[in-house]
Amino acid sequence: MGEAILSAIIERGLASPAEITVSDVNDARRQYLTQKHGVRATGDNRSAADDGEVVVLAIKPQNLEEVMADLKGQLRSAHLVLSIVAGARIGTLRRGLEHNAIVRTMPNTPAQVGEGITVWTATAAVTAQQKEWAGAILRVIGQEMYVEDEKYLDMATAVSGSGPAYFFLFMETLIEAAVSIGLSRDAAEKLVLQTMVGSGQLLKKSGKSPAELRRMVTSPGGTTAAALAEFEKGGLAELVKQAVAAALKRARELGGGETG
Repeated sequence: MGEAILSAIIERGLASPAEITVSDVNDARRQYLTQKHGVRATGDNRSAADDGEVVVLAIKPQNLEEVMADLKGQLRSAHLVLSIVAGARIGTLRRGLEHNAIVRTMPNTPAQVGEGITVWTATAAVTAQQKEWAGAILRVIGQEMYVEDEKYLDMATAVSGSGPAYFFLFMETLIEAAVSIGLSRDAAEKLVLQTMVGSGQLLKKSGKSPAELRRMVTSPGGTTAAALAEFEKGGLAELVKQAVAAALKRARELGGGETG
């Protein structure tokens, strides 16, 4: 995700490679990033932070404590910290960094191809200018949605953060169902992929709701109606609600129930 943001920032002209410094513990990774993107790369987190006005934390959750220890008390008050660390609460970041200007985000994996959606929030110390910077950075990887309260990030995690996996599971299942009725796997995969992509585009461009489009496809007594009746019989709607509720519960557990 970090490299997706880096690549998109440069590609969209938001910043030049000369204005960007990345930090990574792995020397081979540093060399790769320098060669591919033309950015400066260092193994020193403090040096990387000193070079810019926005510090993007794009690290694994298990590495957060170590990185925060490096940066604790070292950031300028004018620094904006933008975190894409999964599950890392603002309170944790504020205490671990001894810093107040923090943006916490919840992106999703389609960001890797510029089609993501990121839900984000900011502390009171983040200025209007810094919010504009944050929004601009997040828009290079898709759409962004600002929320006032951090609690909505857990909800976004359960819907858009985990959501791609829900769609992939349905596609996987639909491919297997297609194969089971006699289609070749190649044909099944092509049909399911383009049906999913095309349906998403139709929804996006038509201005109609999912329910309206579903009704347009469903003729009384037809094939679609027969299939939808089976989904209803199996309790699909309730199952989806239960799955999202389970994801939300787990997101809250992973965050320790802490906010702020």
